[in-house]
Amino acid sequence: MGAEKKRRHVMVETANNTITRRGLLGAFAATALVAAPVYSRAAGYIKGAGDCRFINMYSRRSGEDCKTVYWIDGEYFKDAIDEISLIMRDWRRNETKDIDLRTIDIMAATHRLLDTNEPFQLLSGYRSAKTNAMLRRQSRSVAKKSLHITGQAADLRLSSRSVRQLARAARSCHAGGVGSYSRSRFVHMDCGPVRTWGR
Repeated sequence: MGAEKKRRHVMVETANNTITRRGLLGAFAATALVAAPVYSRAAGYIKGAGDCRFINMYSRRSGEDCKTVYWIDGEYFKDAIDEISLIMRDWRRNETKDIDLRTIDIMAATHRLLDTNEPFQLLSGYRSAKTNAMLRRQSRSVAKKSLHITGQAADLRLSSRSVRQLARAARSCHAGGVGSYSRSRFVHMDCGPVRTWGR
């Protein structure tokens, strides 16, 4: 099946609310060289490449953006992962932690399934233990042992998609936790045990 045909197949599955694991894998497989954006610093990586994965997001807190190909044909690129980890840092304390590759993959697959060029709005990535404790004092919805502390979670938003659409795509990964926060208009994604909450 060609890349364009795979992409259309995944879009049909998404539209019919029957996103499957096969569809998720197809979302990654359909991201061929011809369909992938040519991001800065990626040209050397993608020349002659096949399957690739990329992240497109910006931080509402710092104003920074990140558009990078981070994986091609089974190889992760350290410079790209470092860039992703930097934008996902604890902006309150300016502390950085390596973001778990599984979380990055869940984010990328979710974005691909939604078939949009709009970047994710990153609300929260890594949180230091001190930041998490401070947030817990302000809100009961912040977990004491949050996966944000270990660099394994992200809170994301897309203005062109509803919380329900975003959560449904994330849940289709069958690869971690997905929390829906409709009032605050964001979805939590992590690479912990498979579970869902919120609406």
